[in-house]
Amino acid sequence: MITAEDVLELSAASRVVPAVRLPLPASSSPSVSVVIPAKNVAAYIGETLASALAQGEVTEVIVVDDGSTDGTVAIVRAIRDPRLRLMTNDSAGVSAARNLGARHASGDWLLFLDADDRLRSGAVAALLAAARGAPRAVLVYGDYNTIDSEGRQIGRRELLKGRRKPSGDVLARLASGNFIVNGGIVLTRAEAFRAIGGFDVSLRYCEDWHCWCRLAAIGEFEFAPKLLLDYRLHTANTMNAAVRTPQDFFPTIARVFDDGLILARLPEGAAAGLRRAAEIHLVTYSAMQAVRFGRYRQALTYLGMVGRRSLRSLPRAAARVALACFGI
Repeated sequence: MITAEDVLELSAASRVVPAVRLPLPASSSPSVSVVIPAKNVAAYIGETLASALAQGEVTEVIVVDDGSTDGTVAIVRAIRDPRLRLMTNDSAGVSAARNLGARHASGDWLLFLDADDRLRSGAVAALLAAARGAPRAVLVYGDYNTIDSEGRQIGRRELLKGRRKPSGDVLARLASGNFIVNGGIVLTRAEAFRAIGGFDVSLRYCEDWHCWCRLAAIGEFEFAPKLLLDYRLHTANTMNAAVRTPQDFFPTIARVFDDGLILARLPEGAAAGLRRAAEIHLVTYSAMQAVRFGRYRQALTYLGMVGRRSLRSLPRAAARVALACFGI
């Protein structure tokens, strides 16, 4: 049987062959570890933990405190559940916190939940059900809706509940843009996550996209068409349009398209076009976030950036931005 390490040690030429994938059989009773990096989230961490601990399939929840100065740690310590563990990360950053939690996790599967989001009832069960039907998958993911700082639903993504996202060999599609968006809708095989080295701690933004691309280079993905997460949008989010610009995301694009493992699995000659598509995707995402926070002039500036890269892409980008006005 080929292991994750065997795949990583294959020559680049061998990895290009699509048939080389991780044959990881599904366990009859898989264990799931939820890893939650946390820093100054006292307003939300209790609700987030309640949503994780309410998932009957979750065997442990690991909170990695990243140097909180508010009541975050006290709230975690006050919760009496044998599945809950608290670790400290000494302000080393969110990627380091996730990696630390993953190193100490005992589950067959990992779920990286942000400390201000909340899992919906049955979320983990739905992901595990999808995993059982896709024994070669190293990552299973679903969809999310958005809520505001008070927990009120602001998204209307239930209108898209019939859509399908990619399954199987998704690397080329994923390299052109992150269609997963939030790690709270993802189950990752722990063996595969460790094999690709976890999250790159040198990246400040979109580090999850880079990680998912590396996972897609060694295994298949499976999509579960359900809304599994309430993704909280508020001004403290590090990804919100109030504080981030497309230029913040470009270093990760450079990292993705300079990664030997990813490049070895992309179709020959496709990297340049996929890189341009990734730039357009992230600029469009920035415009969508700007609209969600009422920064309409900024959104128009970003759409102009899309047009300068590809006039053919501008109508689709504008349509996505318009849908964002309605929470879609």
